[in-house]
Amino acid sequence: MSFDITKVREDFPILKEQVHGNPLVYLDSAATSLKPLSVINALNDHYSKETANVHRGIHFLSAQGTQKYESTRTAMAKFINAKECEVIFTKGTTDSINLVAFSFGEKYIQSGDVILLSTMEHHSNIVPWQIMAERKGAKVVEVPITDLGEIDIEAYKKLLNDLPVKIVSINHISNTLGTINPIKELIKLAHDHDAYFCVDAAQSGSHAKIDVRDLNCDFLALSGHKMFGPTGTGILYGKEELLEAIPPYQGGGAMIKEVTFEKTTFNDLPEKFEAGTPHIAGFIALKNAIDYISELGLENIAAHEDKLLQYATQQIKEIDGIKIIGEAQNKASVLSFHVDGAHPHDIGMILDEQGVAIRTGHHCTQPLMKRFNITASARASFGVYNNLEDVDKFINALRKAKELL
Repeated sequence: MSFDITKVREDFPILKEQVHGNPLVYLDSAATSLKPLSVINALNDHYSKETANVHRGIHFLSAQGTQKYESTRTAMAKFINAKECEVIFTKGTTDSINLVAFSFGEKYIQSGDVILLSTMEHHSNIVPWQIMAERKGAKVVEVPITDLGEIDIEAYKKLLNDLPVKIVSINHISNTLGTINPIKELIKLAHDHDAYFCVDAAQSGSHAKIDVRDLNCDFLALSGHKMFGPTGTGILYGKEELLEAIPPYQGGGAMIKEVTFEKTTFNDLPEKFEAGTPHIAGFIALKNAIDYISELGLENIAAHEDKLLQYATQQIKEIDGIKIIGEAQNKASVLSFHVDGAHPHDIGMILDEQGVAIRTGHHCTQPLMKRFNITASARASFGVYNNLEDVDKFINALRKAKELL
């Protein structure tokens, strides 16, 4: 381990806050990660010292802002091993997947085509495809998962063999189960059957290495706010030839070359898909988040979070009446569970009273809840800033909640 967890925790000022008179124990990183001081300072600096629009002015502040804004694209391209023109700035994973569903769907999806999605997908990777399928006369088909919460590979192969699959869209890491899917294998199987592949990498940015060249994915969606960056930031990666081929998702300023009332010509990549004024401060600060991850090292982060997950899993298994939802062999630091005789919301409220923040509900994965015959679960998700003491406080609070309920 090349970082000191005590020093890492000092980078996140919110951890000094108290909740209901207790020190904050934040175990909701799968919903959004906490923000280090470097990201917070970058946001503050832009608004207090550097405010200007980008790509629109020759004055100093605009030129400086544009340089900083585009340096984030350079850093992100390096982070995922892509060309800069293949990195489209979006509002986040949801926005990115909507872009793919609309633009790719408009160009390539035809009546009768099949879109494969797994049972464990977030609603953001289901609803856009359903909207597109209804518009084009295509069909969304479910790829089943096992009782452990893993993709049923044999069922996936059979669907690819038997159906006219045009595109597959599956998450890299499940936000509810923590399952790390064998995404490279899934992509190759899709390509072997002449299908395209979109990766929902919302949970991956600060947890697992992403190399789009090695994966050979056609599209990949990523959120900034889950990797220590600001909300309202994210990217869509797409292979250059595909991004060139598909139409824009939105029209407006910046994405054009020339506009007349007779005809509009579109800008080159990546501006072709970036209509309007973006979240400038957010994207400038996103570079600080990328730098922060790089400085700590993704392998170090993953090892630390896995240590927390294994410790918490061992502890929770010692409490009677609690069932873990999702026990895949390869997991990220997400622990979903169900307590016999207690509603997850009640569990969450009692933990909150003790300063422990977890997520409860269906986690925007209602088909997954149905698969496990539950309506909701409680979820603790760990980040690089958590320590073993946080896990102990979580377990103690959970024991108290179980006793009360």
